[in-house]
Amino acid sequence: MRTLSEYIRLYFIIETQYVKARMQYRADFIISSIGMFFSSLATLGIFWVLFNSITDLAGWNFMEMIFIYAFYMIAISPMQILFDHIWQIRFHIQQGTFLKYYFRPLNMMFYYMSEMIDLKGLTQLAAGIVLLIYASLKLAIAWTPFKLALLLTTLFSAALVLIAITLMAGCAAFWVVDSYPVLGLAWKLREFAPYPMSIFDGAFRFAFTYILPIGFIAFYPSQLFLRPDEVSPLVYFSPVIGLGLFAIAYQVWTLGVNSYTGTGS
Repeated sequence: MRTLSEYIRLYFIIETQYVKARMQYRADFIISSIGMFFSSLATLGIFWVLFNSITDLAGWNFMEMIFIYAFYMIAISPMQILFDHIWQIRFHIQQGTFLKYYFRPLNMMFYYMSEMIDLKGLTQLAAGIVLLIYASLKLAIAWTPFKLALLLTTLFSAALVLIAITLMAGCAAFWVVDSYPVLGLAWKLREFAPYPMSIFDGAFRFAFTYILPIGFIAFYPSQLFLRPDEVSPLVYFSPVIGLGLFAIAYQVWTLGVNSYTGTGS
């Protein structure tokens, strides 16, 4: 069994080769990165228009919404950068090329996901960090070492939630001929994450908290820094929720790769 250090070394070797190949098409990388940057900031325009008409959204003001959205941008970046290959799994399964991942002595998820890295996602990550700093200054948030550690922990947990939800949706390709609608719906649902859960009715709020925990991608963990006195105790279980959901997703992945038998040709 390979050690963690060996996997880290292999990952950097694989990604270095991938980046070298991608840099042969620098214009494509630059254009797509610019597109990612502006698409990431598009929601800010929606907030600006919205708050020109109203003073607050379910009690949350404009700058608080900017903080939540910045948290969201950072939290979804690991999925965008490191797990982007999940979008291609249906093609590999349909074409029979997924079989190659069975023939190397590596963890299959590691082997599959490491084949692609979405560099333009770094633009989204950078924009999120800048926005978070800006909103923090405007909101006069005093960052202590404890708060910074809490921020990193909650961002890690939030990233795991999105990765797990998207991974489970992507794994539908092992059992469904056209799995894109499932994956597309899961990815679309993330757009609800940067909005206050209080704007949804009881059924949706319950679903986004306990069934498909979209609220833990941005809104609930952001409360720890914006309104700590109003936080539900459930928010402090974010790491457990993130790790638990990822463990379930990994089991779904394992069931999928164990059930796959190729194209039959």
